[in-house]
Amino acid sequence: MRTLLVLGGGYGGLALIQELLDHHLPHDVEIVLIDRMPYQGIKTEYYALAAGTVNDYHLRIQFPVHPRLTVRYGEVGSIDLDSRIVILESGEPVSYDILAIALGCTDNYHGIPGAEEYTCSIQSFSGTRETYRRLNDIKPYGTVNIVGGGLSGVEMAAELRESRPDLNISILDRGERVLSAFPAKLSQYVEEWFSEHQVQTLGRVSVSHVEKDAIFNGTQEIPADVTVWTAGIQPVKVVQQLELSKDRGGRIIVGPHYNVADYPEVYVIGDCASLPFAPSAQAAGAQGEQVAQVLQALWRGDTPKLGRIKLKGTLGSLGKNAGFGLMGRRSVMGRVPRLLKSGVLWMSKRHFG
Repeated sequence: MRTLLVLGGGYGGLALIQELLDHHLPHDVEIVLIDRMPYQGIKTEYYALAAGTVNDYHLRIQFPVHPRLTVRYGEVGSIDLDSRIVILESGEPVSYDILAIALGCTDNYHGIPGAEEYTCSIQSFSGTRETYRRLNDIKPYGTVNIVGGGLSGVEMAAELRESRPDLNISILDRGERVLSAFPAKLSQYVEEWFSEHQVQTLGRVSVSHVEKDAIFNGTQEIPADVTVWTAGIQPVKVVQQLELSKDRGGRIIVGPHYNVADYPEVYVIGDCASLPFAPSAQAAGAQGEQVAQVLQALWRGDTPKLGRIKLKGTLGSLGKNAGFGLMGRRSVMGRVPRLLKSGVLWMSKRHFG
């Protein structure tokens, strides 16, 4: 038997597995999935878990059950590419013939002193649970600072506002406006929503260091009961430790079929791969499906032919009743993008669950 070892049961890893199980898996290939949790966490909705507007159970998707799929639970400690062995943190080795690295990302603290120690995260399920506990333990009229005005920071602030009308909430960003990667019209709509709902947005804040109950913009102290970090991501530590060619964001450089030049049996999917678009659940899922198509072609003895990945756009929510999005080049705002986002979530639960 040949072993396809998939590290990470997130959007990319599960899309790869599902595509192979649904279509063509040769009789001499077995799939082994390693994940630290017994289910996939719907990461795009972790902000709602942190705010307390959904419960943990609603954000779980069970892994597929199939006679040729083995799921093993554990944290990946290291990857030995030359020996084709993955070592779990428990010390247990797992060998492979083909490897798919789909371990996702973690916070990037940009070397800022105190940021990792004193801020909350929404990057992992366990980190988000801890953030939920800390946010919901704040006494009325307390203060929350959210560092980073990208999609995660905006959704976190809006959801927390609906959950805790009593709190003082601010978004702090380096740029001049929130959602700086989006068209100005969208940013303005979101800024107006925040203004109406008493969420303060502070631009041109360059965090110099973080202390237990404050962040510092140079010498200016900005106090808070809790600070949530949504100011950038990077590949997980195991991937950071691999001595492979990487881009400026630390993501592994892959070829046109998403494998590594020196180790063609190793594929990299999602946030760990250097791709021509921003990391997202949608991109990871589409890429996972394409890696399955590459493997199917190779197993048939054909040359893989892949089309260009076409992303459907980005949707964000402002609480439960409003949202925003970018569909191609078109900006959408108001109730419709929020309904669309709920529909996409429902579909992904149906598709994988």
